[in-house]
This record gives sequence, structure tokens and C-alpha cells, in this order.
Amino acid sequence: MADAEETNPPAENTMENEPQQQNETSTNGADAGTNLATENTDTLVASESAEQIEGNTSSAGENNLPAEDVTQPTGEAEQVTHSADDTQTPPEDDTNATSAETTPPKDDTNAASAENTQAPPKDDTNAASAENAQAPSAQDTQERPSDEAQAQPTEGQAAVSDQHPCETEELGEIVGPEPSSTSMPGKGMSLSTSKQDSVAPPNTEAEPQTEQSGSGAPTPPPALTKTSRPSTAASEVVLTNTALNMVWSFGHNRNVPVLNLSDSERKLIMYTCAHTGIIYDFISNKQYLLQGHANAITCTCVSEDKKWLATSDKGEGSMVIVWDTHTNTPVQTLFEPAVSGVVCISMTRDARYLATLSAGPKQMLCVWDWTVDGDAPICSAELKSSYGLQNYIHFNPEDIHFIVTNSESQVIFYNWEPGRMEYYAPPLTDQDFNKPVGRYSQSIFQSNSSRALTATSIGNLVVWESNKPITKAHNLPSADKKPLKIIRLQEKGINVLTVTDQFIVVGDTAGHVKFFDQSLKLVNWYQSFNLGSVNSLSFEYVDNFSQVAPESSKYPPDATILASQFVIRDFIVGTHSAMFGHVTAEGTKVKVIHKEHDAATHALASHPFQCWMAVGGFSGFLKVWDYRKKIVIGSRQFEKGNHIYSCTYDPKGAFLAVGFANGSVRILDAISLDEETEEVLRYSRDTVTHIVFSHDSQYLATADAEYTVTVFKRDLYNETFPYQYVGRYRAHYKLIKDIMFGIQLDSNFPRLLSLGEDRVLVEYDLENSTDGLKILSSDRIEQSAIPTCMEWYPPITKENFILTANDQFKYKLYNATTKMCRKTLLGPAYGSPIKKLCVIPTADEINDKRYLAYITKDKVGLQIFPLDGNPHNSMALIAHPGGASNMAVSHDGKYLFTVGGADATLHMWYININALEAQASVGGKDLIPFYGLLDGGRDGELFAELEDYFYYAQIRNQGVNTMDTRMVDIKIPLSEVPFVMRAMGFYPSEQEIEDMLNEVKFSQYVETGEFVDDIDLGDFIKLYINHRPAFGLSTNKLAWAFEKLGLPSEYGYSVDRGDLLDILQTKGEHMTEIELAEYLTTLMGFNEEGGSSELHEFDPTTAGDLLDANLPVQINAGLFAQEILGFSMMGEDATSAS
Repeated sequence: MADAEETNPPAENTMENEPQQQNETSTNGADAGTNLATENTDTLVASESAEQIEGNTSSAGENNLPAEDVTQPTGEAEQVTHSADDTQTPPEDDTNATSAETTPPKDDTNAASAENTQAPPKDDTNAASAENAQAPSAQDTQERPSDEAQAQPTEGQAAVSDQHPCETEELGEIVGPEPSSTSMPGKGMSLSTSKQDSVAPPNTEAEPQTEQSGSGAPTPPPALTKTSRPSTAASEVVLTNTALNMVWSFGHNRNVPVLNLSDSERKLIMYTCAHTGIIYDFISNKQYLLQGHANAITCTCVSEDKKWLATSDKGEGSMVIVWDTHTNTPVQTLFEPAVSGVVCISMTRDARYLATLSAGPKQMLCVWDWTVDGDAPICSAELKSSYGLQNYIHFNPEDIHFIVTNSESQVIFYNWEPGRMEYYAPPLTDQDFNKPVGRYSQSIFQSNSSRALTATSIGNLVVWESNKPITKAHNLPSADKKPLKIIRLQEKGINVLTVTDQFIVVGDTAGHVKFFDQSLKLVNWYQSFNLGSVNSLSFEYVDNFSQVAPESSKYPPDATILASQFVIRDFIVGTHSAMFGHVTAEGTKVKVIHKEHDAATHALASHPFQCWMAVGGFSGFLKVWDYRKKIVIGSRQFEKGNHIYSCTYDPKGAFLAVGFANGSVRILDAISLDEETEEVLRYSRDTVTHIVFSHDSQYLATADAEYTVTVFKRDLYNETFPYQYVGRYRAHYKLIKDIMFGIQLDSNFPRLLSLGEDRVLVEYDLENSTDGLKILSSDRIEQSAIPTCMEWYPPITKENFILTANDQFKYKLYNATTKMCRKTLLGPAYGSPIKKLCVIPTADEINDKRYLAYITKDKVGLQIFPLDGNPHNSMALIAHPGGASNMAVSHDGKYLFTVGGADATLHMWYININALEAQASVGGKDLIPFYGLLDGGRDGELFAELEDYFYYAQIRNQGVNTMDTRMVDIKIPLSEVPFVMRAMGFYPSEQEIEDMLNEVKFSQYVETGEFVDDIDLGDFIKLYINHRPAFGLSTNKLAWAFEKLGLPSEYGYSVDRGDLLDILQTKGEHMTEIELAEYLTTLMGFNEEGGSSELHEFDPTTAGDLLDANLPVQINAGLFAQEILGFSMMGEDATSAS
């Protein structure tokens, strides 16, 4: 064993600059195919640990495994041949993405222009691709921290370190030929890159290709005044032209193997974080972000020389992108290579051809000549669903026209030529060799042989041989293979089977890596990496690599009798436990590059005045990052069963409170992460979903999945239990969506509120909660919508508001004292409602302009205050395609952080306020943005009708039959607003009408002390846009109501006439029997149009007979919509049995 020596890389002293504010036009994002790579630099390596683990190389002498008896299994291999005539190709795209330059290809259809320019609210199902096509660019330079050792955390103990995470013994230099230029493999494309161009120059930014919504070139916005931003002592230079730009990504997707891109000149690895590829320089701590995918990346591959990298995803708008790893730019894009995306991808050694396996039950194997044409594969084959989901591909390196793929239950061999592909699926069961086979993991071709090998989950190796023996008369290789034998290679299951030089390499579930020669004799193995179950092995590229050990080298001896020095390339080990390390073969040194969360992450908290970000997950792993220096300053692994769900810092920065899925709460020291209480606070039996401190750190409140709120109070004189239990209260009967502390208006005493899925806003009486938690008020704030989150409206108005968001894409402002709904506003409408809000901090909360950050199901966005319903004042980008679970903002308001739940990644976004302001200015001022939300705009029929309704409302108010002189005004009384709204096609409930009238009535009361009793056309348009349903009337809601209330019948779900009349009177808003009779008879055409609202007479004595004779006994959703309401919106049969 070689002793590990620590040497520190030279320090790099660079000063940070203040971020330069840009008055640039905010554009609509890039085209659907625009993919951009971003360099994020830092002179510190952000890895988990500096611990060096020396791999023990055990010598066991020659280990010649006995060959098994050769037995011919029963069954014949199934052969399928696909010619060019029956080759299925994906939909063609008229984008020619084969440019010889490094500029990414563009798609003619800009599917996401509405996302960044905030067009009228629409369903954004097709806006996923371009939302993500942003081009963040950031270079962060910092001084190196001290060289103190970082201790590895043990179970139940904290580990704190400020050491460079990757400081270890310097690797032996590997010298190779220095290329002067590089060329695109294959024909049809050439790309010349000098050595100087292979690394992005410092202080240069990659500008995204942008396109303005609509036709023509983008119009520059008017000059903007510099937005007030908080000042910081040290800032990075971040030049952007979009409001949010990803500058770093913490964590990684452990299910996608890590790739080693290292060669003689660089030390790089490639891994994925959600929909972003990360090229990471683990020596100089630089990240290069490969952005362009709208879905989470599912698979990657790299060419033998590490120059060409391919990434792919699955889902709507999937694509395959080929990158040049020397310039970190895309060179080819395959749009929608399969209907449902790609689950596996492989590249030939010369990088000319790509092979993809589609997702879905009917898989397609396609081969692409991507250097010439990216529109269609050159050959393909459809696989049977009985073969299982094929999830691994391997080209034969000696003859690329042979491919092997496997699922857990079936191995398939292919022989292909352009326009033709045939495959064979040889059967193999446990009975064929009278021994269990196991689940297949990976397959390879043996060198200089017609055989292939497949590893299994129980340590077996299946040997496949050509079905027709190779003779002198017949010496051509064949894809028609049969199982020759099963070799019991080891006890542990094999996850990885690969080849390096002349060695066959396996990685297993025990974390061991073993090297065999081509005759399957064990040559060497590593068993003390302590990284976890291996799921990837990737070797660096060294041109003309020699396996002859130089003199005085420190290569370990192999496991043969001769004990020769074991010379291999350095390699990267990735594991299922979200760790990967770099193994230096000479000296057998292991450097842990990353140790991340291997389970879903939900807990996220930003320190109140330090550049620290705490993140915790279901693995029980709590990690604190210094997001400026990109280093880990502390971590702690909690005992098994402690799944972290929530966390928060107290405002003074002394404590970090952590909530767990088992209902317990721990209060930790913010620096050491040690317990501050002798015992765990355990007052709940279910998940602690929310945890917050009061502004003065005197109170701590939690909400749990049992719908209860628990409060603790600070005890300064008790060092054992600094926070004492006050009480619990179950004030909600559904899940609590949010809790927050505030400050009472007439004092500095905290106030606590909770908001539930039951539409109830509860305020707790903290002052009088001496013998248990008490309730101060409980108000139902929504009628039909479900609130999703809340936040304090910033102090930019004289009136204090509580801001909420709901699942109908609306913001609502409630008076902080009376809880009256004071304003309803159209919120961002990007396919899913807002799930969390954060007001961005600023230096001067009173005078600075304020901004709001939010997350939806999968997006992150910004909004400009004050809220007014203008869609151009907000923007959004895809943050986590699998779902964003939490969000936090840095204490200085410069950075936004999002965690992705299941993807276990943390994204760091730079906030560029000037870009957001520029976008808003492009959208227009005053009523211009709202005209665009009306059908037809300012010159459309709807606006002309609205003007007519305005004049008619004045006639109604003055009296239809009056002979007095008419007074024409630009305003109408508030009493006419409900009628004009209904004439416009919006049918508000009585509660919604009251909210609208109160909104206008009290709009100037705080400033003038007077009520407003009329409204002009401009304010009415804003009121209409903000209050109407974001996506119009929905047939699904009506059909859902009949499914819940009715019974199955011949015509769908139907409700009895008597039951329907009773429900309409007793449920929801109250209607009297006379009112119901009038409304139904008027809708059915038996009264004059308009009824009593138009001053017509109504006779209630005949209404009952009319309804009994004309209203069917059984009523379904279609009949109710078409025959009663008069809406032609239901596609089902509207007839009903009478």
C-alpha cells in the first residue's frame, strides 16, 4: 500500500467584480433546438471529501476459472430482418442541423416564445424545449481556503471542513501527442479547433441565439434606469441577457453513469443534473453547463478520444445532442429521435455512428450517421415487447456493423448495413444449463473472438458463441448467436461490464472492481474503495498508451505468479450511493470527487447573512455548501430512518432547525451541525412539511402531514432545551400548504398564520398561548380554488397585504388585519400552478423596487412588483423536469436556488433584474399588455362589443324607458359590473362579484378615505382579465361534477331532476325556490330574455308546471350544458330519458 501524500495546488488570487447590469432586450428564449454550453469557473474544487482511500490490491496467484461443460440449450434464436423499405423513421424536421461550425442547429418552430415573453396565459405543453434553451455564463474566481483536513462524517456525527475537497497527492503526468487541430469524424462535416480554442477563454460569454416573438428582428427596449441592487463585498462577473441563468449545479443523477473525459491535457468528468449535462474539471473546480434538453437526461455516451459527447432524454420534445467537449458547444441535434424519447445511446469508437434505443413498450433500435444527416436513421428495427425494455447498447469495436443490446431478461444481437438491419434474440432459461442465470446487466464483445459476454445480477457471465461455427470456408462473423456456457465469475452481482485495453473489467454490488484477461483469468482487483455499489466505470484516454511500467514507478503488482506491475489507465468509479471517485493507477490513490444525495431532496434553506445553503434529503444526509466558493463547509449523516423533509435557519444565523419524515425536529448548531438539545423534539407522528422561525428567533413553528401546527418558544435560561414546547393545534382538516410568521402592526410581537388545502387561513394567538396554542381567527378565503402558498406582500403600499397563489393561476391580496380579499390578479400560467413564493431580499425594503420569485411544478420564475396581472412582468424557465420541490433565495438577493426532489439536484440561478425589466418594457405600458389578452386585441370584435355593453349599461342605469336627456359618460356604476361581465362570457359567483366590487370600491380608500362607486373602461378591462378563468370555461369540471353527484346510466352519469333542483338550492351559494324557477325557465326560453334583471315581469305560479313538463327526469352533463345553459361545449350525447 502506498502512503498518500497531500500536496496543495497553487493558489490563484483573483478579485471578484461587481455584477455588470445590462440594459439589454429580454428575448423569448432560444429556438427549440438551441443548445448552449456555459462555463462556470472557480479555483476551488467542490467535492465532498479530501479523504484518500488506498485501494488494496490483493494477490491471489493465478485464478484460472474452470470452463463449464458445453451444453446446447433448447430453443432456437428468433431472427428478424428489417430492410430500408420498412424502416420507421421519426418525424422529419426541416432544420438542417449539420453545420460545420459549433453553432447549435435551430428548429424552425419556436415552441417556447410565449414562455419568456409572457404571452397571454395558454397551456404550455409545447413550450418545454425552448424554456430551457437559455445560455447562462458565469466565471467565479475565489481565493483558496486553508489546507486543513476535512473529516468524513460518520453516522450521527457532524463533519465540518474548509479544506479544498480534492487536495491530494498530485497525479503522475501522462504525456501524449499534442493535437494541433481536430476534425469531425466521418464525412460531410469538418470542424477545426486549435489547441487555444479547446478551452473557453476567461471572461468570455456564450450569447444565446434569441428570437423575438412574432415576425421580424427583436426590437430593442427603451433605455432602462439602473435597478437598485444590494451591494456585496465580493461579486462575480455574470453577464446575461435573461432574467434567470443557471450558474452552478450541485448534486447529480446517480442513475446516469458518469463519464471520464480526461486525457493527457485535462482532468474532466461528465455527469447529469436533471436536464443539464455537467462537464466538471475536478482539478480546477470548473463546471461547463450543457443546456438544451427540456426533459431530464436519461443517457450519455462519449467517443473513444473523449472529444464527442452525446446526450439524450425521453419525453415530449425529446432530442439527442452531440457536443464537442473541447469547446463545450453542440454540433448536431437529432430532434425527436423516437416518439417517447431515448433510454440508451452508444457511439462507435470513431464517433461516426450513433445507436439509440427508444423508450416505450415498442422499442426501436436506430443507427444514425449523425455527421451527415440528423433527420432520419440510416437503419432501424422494431423490437417485440416480450423482449423487455432493452437498456444497454454496445458496438463491436472490431466491426461496428455488429451490435448487442440487453434488457434484464433478453440479449439481442444485430447485424446492420445502411438501409438494412437484422437481429437475433437467442433464448436462455435457468433450465438450459440447470443453474440460475440472473438478470442481465451489461454485454460486450470479446476481442479477437466471435464470442460475446453478458454479466448478470448474481455474479454469472453468460458466454455467447456464433450459432454457425467459423471455419475456413465460412469465416465471416455472425449475429446469430447461442449461449455457450455460464461461468460463475463471483458471488456478488455484476453491475458493470466493460473493456479497457486488453482487460475485461467488472464492477459489482460490493463496490469491487476486477480486471480479467481475455481468457477470463483474474489479473487484479480493487476492493477497498468504500464508495458503494458500482454502477459505472470509465477510463481516461491516453493516445498510444503503453502498459510497460517506467522505472521507479509505483504501479501495484498484479495477482499473477510473476507479480508484474499492473499498468492501467486512470479511471472514474461511479456508484449507486451517489458517490464517484478518481482512481490514480500509479500508487493506487482514490480521490472522492463528489458525495451527494442518493435520495429525493426537499429541504432547502439559505443562511440569513452568510453565503451558505443547506440542503437535505430522504437519505438522511444534510449538507451545507458555501455557494460562492463552491465548497462543502459541513455535512452530517443522520441515523437510518431519519428522512429529512424541511429545514430553516433562524434569523440570527445561530441555529438550523431540521424537520424529518418521522415527525421529529432537531435544532442544530448552524456551523458544527451538532445537536443543541439533549433530546429530539418529537411531538408529531407524521412528516414535518414546514418549519419556520419568527423574525426575532423567539418562536419556532412547524406544520406536519397530520394537519397540525406545533409551536416552540425560546428559553434563554435553559441551555439543555433552548426551545420549549408551547402547544399543538389542528386547525385544518386538509393538508397545510404553508405557514409563516409576521409582525404585528402596532408592536414588534410575532404573529403566526397557516394556510390549508381546506381553503382556510388561520391566525394563532401567540400572546395568550401560555397553556397551549390558541386560535385568534379562522377565515375561509377561497370559494372554489385551492390555495397553494402565501407570502407577505412587500411594504410598497400603504395597506398591508397577505399574498396568496391558488391552483386557478391567480394571485390574491388579503388585508393583513381584516382578511378581506382586496385584489385578484392573473398569475403566471405555465401549465401548472405556483407552489411556492419568495420575495427577493433587497438592501432598502422601502425604496428599492421589489421582485418575486416562484416555482411551479417544474419551472422557476420571476415577477415584478407591484402585481397587476400584466403577463409581461413575469418569466419562467424549466428548472427540474421531474418536478421542483423547494426554493430559496440568497440573503443578498443575487441568487435563486431550486431543488428537484426526485432528481436530487440543487440548481443555482443568477438573478438579472435588468433583463426582467427589459422584457417588461418590450411588452408595452398601461393597457397595451391587457389588450393583447382580449380575443382579437384592441381592434377585435370583443373590444367593440365591450364598448357597446358600456353604453348600454349606462342606459340601463339611467332607465330604459326614461324620456330625460341621456348623460353619456366614460364610466359605469359598480352595480352594472356583474351584468357586463356576464355579457362578456364570464359568469362569476356571488362571492366573486362581491370580491370584484370590493376591489374597486376600496381601491383608493387608504389614500383618500373615500369609496369608489364607478369604473372606467380601462379599469374594467383589467378587472375582467384578472378575474375571468385563466383558461376559459372547462367542460371537465362540469363532467366531473356529474360524475360525483350522479349515477351511471345509458347516457353517462346522470342526476335525478329532483335531486338536481335540491342541490342547486341547498349546496354552494343559496338560491330561493322562486329565484331557481325564474333562472331555469328563462334559460329554457319561457321568459323574456334577461328576465327580471332587464325589468321584465316573472310569474312564479306557472314555473313549476313548465319545469315539470320540459325538464327531463334524468339529466346528464351534456344535456345540462347544451339544453339548459346553452353552451355547445360537451361532445357527448345530450339526450336523456324523459
